[in-house]
Amino acid sequence: MAESLGSQAVSGTIDLDSRNGSLRLQDLPDSTEQVRAPPRTFTLSKTKSATKKNEPKGHKSKASKKPSGGAPPSRHRYTAANADKYELYQLAVQSPDTDVDFLTETYEAINGRKPRHLREDFCGTSLMCCEWVSRDAENTAEGYDLDPEPLEWGKEHNFGKVRKLGREKQVELYLEDARAPGRKAPDVRIAQNFSYWLFRERAELLNYFKLAHDSLAEDGIFVMDLYGGTEGTEEMFEERKIEGGFTYVWDQDGYYPGTGEFFCNIHFHFRDGSKIENAFQYHWRVWGMAELKDLLAEAGFSQVTSYFEGDDEDDEEEGNGIFEPDQRGENCASWIAYLVSQK
Repeated sequence: MAESLGSQAVSGTIDLDSRNGSLRLQDLPDSTEQVRAPPRTFTLSKTKSATKKNEPKGHKSKASKKPSGGAPPSRHRYTAANADKYELYQLAVQSPDTDVDFLTETYEAINGRKPRHLREDFCGTSLMCCEWVSRDAENTAEGYDLDPEPLEWGKEHNFGKVRKLGREKQVELYLEDARAPGRKAPDVRIAQNFSYWLFRERAELLNYFKLAHDSLAEDGIFVMDLYGGTEGTEEMFEERKIEGGFTYVWDQDGYYPGTGEFFCNIHFHFRDGSKIENAFQYHWRVWGMAELKDLLAEAGFSQVTSYFEGDDEDDEEEGNGIFEPDQRGENCASWIAYLVSQK
């Protein structure tokens, strides 16, 4: 159902070969105890209601989503037979424009200058790296992931904009563990979409945080997102209709309080009745915000600040997509937040 933390994987770097548009893998010495990142997952917006699994099938959750920043919606009709799960994922889930805005503005507010180098752990299809580099001719990015399939897919489908701008060499992708040493000290390092929940042991997560701290430039920041709330671990579905003609289904399948283990799935349903079930599956440990703040401080970060989403002016049960510093937050049914840690 889910990939284990101790799975072995081939480690290497992926060179972006502009001559033939291919990925070139260069073998490196084998490493131990690799962590394979799942494709990036959804982001709930703040809401005061959710969809329980025992409610009638097809119930529409009030949970909203940040505007998608992925590829433009296709006008053709999707079916399980012709759909590409990575394309569907980007359309339904990712919002790189919003995320890059937050990262850039937050870094500038702290340091008074623009960030230039991004490191994205668990980068998947590298959509964030491409968005980052497309913003400014001086920007560079490196992404780390253990799964070659989304890396190759991203090179084929997401590099068009940076290639058109002549900046494809400013994005470097590495088929390596997220804990691997970087090639350049990042101004901003990120672990988005709860990917670090793969670390289910405290010692593993603390070690990852220490490595992240030590890797940063002197005024660098490490940014993660997380979600929670009174319904954050209940068994439930969230269904959202996506422009382009399909339904995204977030499935919180099971939570075990004794271990903190959390099993979740993503499904895609189509207008013709066909489905892609379990397109992506996750085996996580749920980490609480206060617990994460303690771990990050223990790892050496000088300041850790939580940013919570505000209320929509027209509907207090919905989030407004604007995140501001708030060290306490509001425990509504479902909330989304960022943790920004300064070196």
